[in-house]
Amino acid sequence: MIVETNVIIPVSDGHGLRANVFRPAEGGPHPVLMSLGIYGKDIHFADGYELPWKKLQTLNPAIIDEGSSGRYLRWEKIDPERWVPDGYVVIAVDGRGSGQSPGYLDPFSPRETQDYYDAIEWAAAQPWSSGKVGLIGISYLSIKQWQVAALRPPHLAAICPWEGGSDLYRDWSHHGGILSNSFPTAWLPRQVLPNQHGNAQTHHRDRETGQTTTGPALSDDLLHANRADHVGDLLQHPLDDAWYRQRSPELGRIEVPLFSAGNWGGCGLHLRGNIEGFCRAGAKDKWLHMHIGTHFESFYLPAYIARQKRFFAHFLKGEANGWDREPPIRLEIRSPDGAVARDETEWPLARTDWQRHYLDAAAQSLSTDAPIAAASATFIAMGDGLSFLTAPFAEATEFTGPVTARLWIASSTTDADIFATLRLFAPDGSEVVFAGASDIEPVARGWLRASHRKLDAAMSTTVRPYHSHDEIQKLEPGQPYLLDVEIWPTSIVCPAGYRLALTLQGRDYEAAGVSGRILHNHEHDRPRAEFDGRTTIFTGPGHESHLLLPHIPSQPGATP
Repeated sequence: MIVETNVIIPVSDGHGLRANVFRPAEGGPHPVLMSLGIYGKDIHFADGYELPWKKLQTLNPAIIDEGSSGRYLRWEKIDPERWVPDGYVVIAVDGRGSGQSPGYLDPFSPRETQDYYDAIEWAAAQPWSSGKVGLIGISYLSIKQWQVAALRPPHLAAICPWEGGSDLYRDWSHHGGILSNSFPTAWLPRQVLPNQHGNAQTHHRDRETGQTTTGPALSDDLLHANRADHVGDLLQHPLDDAWYRQRSPELGRIEVPLFSAGNWGGCGLHLRGNIEGFCRAGAKDKWLHMHIGTHFESFYLPAYIARQKRFFAHFLKGEANGWDREPPIRLEIRSPDGAVARDETEWPLARTDWQRHYLDAAAQSLSTDAPIAAASATFIAMGDGLSFLTAPFAEATEFTGPVTARLWIASSTTDADIFATLRLFAPDGSEVVFAGASDIEPVARGWLRASHRKLDAAMSTTVRPYHSHDEIQKLEPGQPYLLDVEIWPTSIVCPAGYRLALTLQGRDYEAAGVSGRILHNHEHDRPRAEFDGRTTIFTGPGHESHLLLPHIPSQPGATP
């Protein structure tokens, strides 16, 4: 293949991005597959992400084989050596202010999205291009796909957002109105700033040239001035205001064919947005695939690459390969023993038997029978909280879909944060956890700040609350309030003898080997005087707190 490095892509305000272009040596024109990100187009996967690279080699020993030397493998990008032979031009773009692209580094910004639009249209006009451009990539490279697709570039033909949120407020920065600070705080110095254009202190080197991957060195003062204060911006915008709306797409404007892939273990970053994006996109041709495992493995495994290739071959090449007859949804149904793929036709599943499991504060239980007596239980917000358990399941029982906790609470202060964790326990009392995108994960997680309890009536459904996050409604201490907590969607088969539990706390859940990469503990967002109080849960008549679970009947097509 022909490899061109640091090709200049002119953009609409007169600046230029740098891109690496990989294209077939013969024939053409060819469709284009593009990604734009800020992690460095010239950093080899193994050099930038050593531990994930070693794990990926264990999971997929063929990541380097006769089909690929691995020379051009980059974090969260496709391998050109596996795609160019199929007749695609692969383009990796350094976003403005990152890598070799000069400019002001402002993650997720409207300017960056406009740059992507311009890059798509530039690629479509090149003599080696068929005029059809597809987008593919993970995480940041996925989020940018949602953003730019809503701008409707004329030559954008299909997108494949793999594990990436579609709402910057709800999926990335504020879960239930609570600032998710630890990931952005760690992400910036670890993944973003070492790749800032002009960073003379970067440890990254281009294997091909031996030079730094960040272009000519800039002074520390200029380097600092050339980037936005992303964490500071998040702190300055606690509500879903215009700052976030400029960085979150109008999903209904996305009309190109899309293949959205999310991770059941992506709580806090790589789950909700893929489902919401699929459901709310305006495209008539759209597919959803929910998988298991770590954040990066599925993207590079042969079976998943084969599906990516069928999707793009159909929409970028016009191949009659049957993709248009594929069921719109493929779900990997989880159990303690692994997962089994199953095709579906809608989300949520039409045959769902929506079950209310009522909380009983006296027994600390969950049951489909409502308690006959009123009760309450109080926990220290920063303590271990309360857990409500079902009886052991008599037979294998599946729950797949959105989950909602409707809770009556009171706080000893003027606010309270609810961290709702859905957990699975084996008959011996041990907790079942799963390898997830960023952490070891329980079954599902949800969050809500009580002062953000206001619902958006137009966006909420009977099974998935949608909070407006447009005003702060403080609490009167000791007064009961009704909260509808969105717990992110899940899939789990509970074997006979196992139990589900709902754990309610005022802090992040960390137990049973669950690591804490995505936390919510910024002292500016959660001052102890207000969030380290006592929270009371009310149950029974007059305050019927319950968990709404998406039970899937064992026989497909059964009547709910």
